[in-house]
This record gives sequence, structure tokens and C-alpha cells, in this order.
Amino acid sequence: MNGALAAMTDLVVNDPAVIAELEHLLEDYERALMTNDTAALDAYFWDDARVTRYGIADRQFGAEALRAFRATVPAPAFTRRLALPRINSFGDRFATVQVEFVRSDTTLRGFQSQTWVRFEGGWKIVAAHVSMIPFEP
Repeated sequence: MNGALAAMTDLVVNDPAVIAELEHLLEDYERALMTNDTAALDAYFWDDARVTRYGIADRQFGAEALRAFRATVPAPAFTRRLALPRINSFGDRFATVQVEFVRSDTTLRGFQSQTWVRFEGGWKIVAAHVSMIPFEP
């Protein structure tokens, strides 16, 4: 078996310690989002021109565009409740986080997806997507 295939057979999916780290990051990210802590929010994202974020009515390609966008967003005038978090880790360096959310100012259902990679400096979001749609659970 070649090295790449051997490495994949040793891949630990959903290691409880890694999942716990990401659960903590999701909680901290939500706190930063709802308090409009732009410095913290910027720090969660990969500081690279290849980072991508698709928002509800916006998009950012690259860390500079993301920082510029965050600087224009006021603190939320609503509350959010997270629901049905789904966190999957693949080894200790790659993970996906999906969560639904309910906002106090709309009947739409929100969906948030993030792709996280652990770099030398810690976990960073390398891609994110947020949407809101009419939804009957």
C-alpha cells in the first residue's frame, strides 16, 4: 500500500478530544459574532488571500476583503440560538462544522457551514457559508 493510502487507513474520524476543541471554538466564535468582536472574528479566519466566505447577502474572497467587510457590519440587533450542531473531524488537522440557527428577528431558518484546518498557530476557518431560507423542520 502506498504512503497516502496507508495514512488514510490510520485516519481517526471524530476523535473526542478534537471534537471538544471544535465545540469550544464554535461557542467562542458565536460569542464573538454576537458581540461584534471584529478582532476575534478576524482571528478565527485563515489570514490568506485564498480564504472564502459566502454570507447571506455578501461574499468575501481573501482575508483583506473579509476584514473590510467585518469593519462595516454593526453589532447585531437580534439574538441567535444555535441548533443541531454537526462537527466532524478527520485526523487532528481538518474538520467541518455545520450548525443551524434561529434569529429573533425573522422566521427564516439559518444554516452555517465552516471548514476548519489546524495550522501551526491553531485552528482557522478556511471556508465558510451562511444562508437563511424558509424552513419547516
